[in-house]
Amino acid sequence: MTHDTIIVLDFGSQYAQLIARRVREQRVYSELVHWDTPAKQALAGKSVKGFILSGGPASVYEPGAPTLPAYVLESGLPVLGICYGMQLLAYNLGGSVAPSQAREYGPAEIELLEGDNPLLAGGKSHVASPTSDPQPATLAVWMSHGDRIERLPAGWQALARSTNSPYAAMGDPARGYYGLQFHPEVTHTPQGAALLRAFAVDVCGAAADWTPANFIAEASTAVRAQVGQGHVLCGLSGGVDSSVVAALLHKAIGDQLTCLFVDHGLLRQGEAEQVIDTFQRHMQVPLVAVNATEAFLADLEGITDPETKRKRIGNRFIRVFEQESARIAVRWGPSDHRSSSTDYPSIGYLAQGTLYPDVIESASGSREKAARTIKTHHNVGGLPEDMSFQLIEPLRLLFKDEVRAVGEALGLPEEIVWRHPFPGPGLAIRVLGEVTWPRLETLRRADAILLEELRAAGLYRATSQVFAVLLPVKSVGVMGDNRTYADVVALRAVSTDDFMTADWTRLPYDLLARISNRIVNEVPGVNRVVYDITPKPPGTIEWE
Repeated sequence: MTHDTIIVLDFGSQYAQLIARRVREQRVYSELVHWDTPAKQALAGKSVKGFILSGGPASVYEPGAPTLPAYVLESGLPVLGICYGMQLLAYNLGGSVAPSQAREYGPAEIELLEGDNPLLAGGKSHVASPTSDPQPATLAVWMSHGDRIERLPAGWQALARSTNSPYAAMGDPARGYYGLQFHPEVTHTPQGAALLRAFAVDVCGAAADWTPANFIAEASTAVRAQVGQGHVLCGLSGGVDSSVVAALLHKAIGDQLTCLFVDHGLLRQGEAEQVIDTFQRHMQVPLVAVNATEAFLADLEGITDPETKRKRIGNRFIRVFEQESARIAVRWGPSDHRSSSTDYPSIGYLAQGTLYPDVIESASGSREKAARTIKTHHNVGGLPEDMSFQLIEPLRLLFKDEVRAVGEALGLPEEIVWRHPFPGPGLAIRVLGEVTWPRLETLRRADAILLEELRAAGLYRATSQVFAVLLPVKSVGVMGDNRTYADVVALRAVSTDDFMTADWTRLPYDLLARISNRIVNEVPGVNRVVYDITPKPPGTIEWE
């Protein structure tokens, strides 16, 4: 099924992905495309109903600034420009753009002007703040611009104004062209979602059929067509992405799927048992569970450097995956293809939890060239290059929030669907210093108390990532009448939309006190608990 599509052209805005996500939240499919992507690549195979031009850091009159692709206006389809996108639209249609005398950053209030148009619903309903007197309707918005429209293109009309922008919103309703100086995609513009829905559905006429149920049906059909009678191996970690992939594939191809779960002994309390119980017993998914704890801990003996930990865990994971996938492939029967440099047969297909942001970043490339490695990636990936398989990536069109919605629709337990991110190396990078079984057990108990209390307070889903860290230092304490010299546990809780930046979560003091009291009293060998209040940057979310 080809969905009606809104193309979001990215002109360098930090909010570009957010625009596409917000449109999809209105059940309209959208894709993010870099502004200089050729028309054939941007439009091929899509039922495009309209375009949204994102903001960006440039000024339209500067040399080398991103330009408007010719195919946008040539298409005759509706266009919504946001911030830089609005200025670019006006500039290309004969309007005038100039630096503002006073820049606008942050919250603002705009006045909606008279004029009937589907984007602002007549200026008085749906999006405007309610009013019972003849005062002008207003809208709370979020501004972030240094330029403004000085003269409208011919045929356009002002739809809203602010104290600094005579054209805070503008439009040519006859052609379906609109511009917004503010950002409807951010939560600081409370009615922004209604505006984006009005554009996608009312102006563009796009069908609101991008739903978890439709996605599951379409993805299942595509997987069956790709796999045929073949077999699929899915590496299952218990995280959200791999769990949803496993549940989706099992629904699509049943026993043609085998999941491989490698327990490296570095998981949180009860997680290995939960994965096995959920997928093997309740969902009846063919699952091979391998306990390789001793091998991983042997590799980590005496190691304190975090990068060395990551690399050793990654290398061991590859070796275990090779061995077990070979055994699984033998059970599948003879294969027409064998690896060129190893003795194990082809596993057929390998399922991977690639998400849409991964696809976007891979297509971009420029960020990766400029980036410097802060740490080896959290995931333990790096499968051997000589394995013979074809990739299946059923989630590659989804954002993280959409993956969770699909997981719920597939019947996965809330504990898995809403699980916080967990690093591939597991607790090895939360036990600072040498990783030993007793230290892992200490951290597991402390972490379990933290998560239990957070859930009891109803704050688990209000936070983005929460965990405990066992520090490589001891502190003096007093318990009863005795002096103690014991371990220190640090608590970390952050809130973020994208994990590129994050702020520490202001957990209630009484909750922190309760967690600290329980850890000190219930976890042997710990006599002090501290709370990490470092944002990212300058810190990272994980300690190692």
